[in-house]
Amino acid sequence: MKLGKRLATLAMTALALGIAGAAFAADAVKIGVYLPLTGQNAFGGQLELEGVKLAHQQMGTVLNRPVELVIVDNKSDKVEAANAVKRLVERDKVVAFIGTYGSSLAMAGGEVGEKAKVPGIGTSCTNPLVTQGKKYYFRACFIDPYQGAAAATYAFENLKCHNAAILMDMTNDYAVGLANFFNKSFTKLGGKIVSKLMYSSGDQDFTAQLTELIAKKPDIVFMPSYFAEGAIIMKQARELGATFRLMGADAMDNPDTVKIGGKAVEGFLHTTFPYDAAMTNMSDEAKKFTEAWNKAYPGKETNVNGALGYNSYMLVVDAIKRAGSAEPAAITKALAETRDLPTALGRLTINATHDAEMPVGIIEYKDGKRVYVGEVTPK
Repeated sequence: MKLGKRLATLAMTALALGIAGAAFAADAVKIGVYLPLTGQNAFGGQLELEGVKLAHQQMGTVLNRPVELVIVDNKSDKVEAANAVKRLVERDKVVAFIGTYGSSLAMAGGEVGEKAKVPGIGTSCTNPLVTQGKKYYFRACFIDPYQGAAAATYAFENLKCHNAAILMDMTNDYAVGLANFFNKSFTKLGGKIVSKLMYSSGDQDFTAQLTELIAKKPDIVFMPSYFAEGAIIMKQARELGATFRLMGADAMDNPDTVKIGGKAVEGFLHTTFPYDAAMTNMSDEAKKFTEAWNKAYPGKETNVNGALGYNSYMLVVDAIKRAGSAEPAAITKALAETRDLPTALGRLTINATHDAEMPVGIIEYKDGKRVYVGEVTPK
């Protein structure tokens, strides 16, 4: 073959490969992720992103097409959350999106996804309003009425606490919702709420509220706070000589709770999602997640936020497989039909309100360690 013809042939081959490569890249299934990677909620968002990335490593293709993750930081801000989803659905043309940690952020982002008719999977946003009235927004977690009722049930029946108080962040939708659901369930069971006090996000001194709580002598104080503020509250409570028990919710389930709170966390309880590396009777999917996490992130403890991110990705991919299509409408329909799916957090069903149905776990801190003490069914 003459040199000219050979060069022409090579050029055509290279062009064909380039076109094929471009076609392959264009054929990727785009899944968006919007999480708080900076700002107040960054630690939880980072953990969930690690779970999403881990699932992507294991399930990076669907319907013989590569999956492309498009990740946007919502900066722990409602406006930024809405803008993040707007970018994902309008500019990046994702077929579905994952997120977010933080109910108020999810409510802001969910409205944008709803208008665009692109399905979203909330990771750990537990406020009922996140999915209320939504056709395209789902979540991989239980909701606050269920979690608040579970906390109240455990406090009243398991701990035999009949007098409770509430300390909540009045500026946070998550905290306000959980506090109200705990209040309603605890009184329904026969308990008494002796005090309900408030603070604002960013506060560092809780002396006034804690002094009043000590005077009211509750058996337990329910504080549905985020881990950083919750740990500070625990430290200040013990410094003031408080003897009541403290109980929180899933936002306290963070490796840094003990690091910040130190000895003050002893005896602290909180609700959580039903996963723990040391839990008995671990399911096959939970074992798979645990082993994959330890391999991908050696030296870093597994956590429920990572498991929720992992599950959210798995839910989207499972829906695409069952639908046999990566079109948003088909994915939406398949997500709504999810039933009894084995996951790292147990078997998961998406109910009529697009919320995940699963048990509620209970964590207690003993001798400076986080101990999974079991599960509770709310009443």
